[in-house]
Amino acid sequence: MSKQQQLDAIQQHILDDKITPELAKTATQLVFGTGNPDSEIVFIGEAPGKNEDIKGEPFVGAAGKFLNEMLEMIDLKREEIYITNIVKYRPPENRDPSPEEKKAFLPYLQSQLEVIQPKVVVTLGRHSMNCFLPDLQISKVHGQPKRVRLALKQDTGDSVQVVILPLYHPAAALYNGSMRQTLIDDFALIPSIIQKIKSI
Repeated sequence: MSKQQQLDAIQQHILDDKITPELAKTATQLVFGTGNPDSEIVFIGEAPGKNEDIKGEPFVGAAGKFLNEMLEMIDLKREEIYITNIVKYRPPENRDPSPEEKKAFLPYLQSQLEVIQPKVVVTLGRHSMNCFLPDLQISKVHGQPKRVRLALKQDTGDSVQVVILPLYHPAAALYNGSMRQTLIDDFALIPSIIQKIKSI
């Protein structure tokens, strides 16, 4: 089975398992993730917004446009990376996803990462970061790569090592000029982090 077929199967599991039925009821559709399943980088946001819910793709609104601009700055195209959210349905009124909702979707996110096997996981925003680095504050650690072990979902006791790069959410930077520059500066570190990992 190709990586894309494996990802499609995970998407189907979410639907079959009826994850967060209350959220599913108020959302237009499941927003699973898009991009290159062989990517070295996976970007993870928190949950779909209004535009994402309509289109069925993560990061297609104003924050997505800014994300695309930053990708271009480091010579990457949207189709070269993989992008998803922790929670795959839009929360009503764009509220923050609840701890229960994040917990319900986490095993599926882990499955996505197991299939893709990225070298770097870029978390966008504190919700996403806290799934992997629960005890840290984004204001203190943004732009600092952290090496973590993720337990694999299969019960083999195996784990996989990835580098997590916590960044502010692009949406936050749209309303705050200084944060915008911080995010651009942090983003610029991505190519050198990947080079470093490859040289180890």
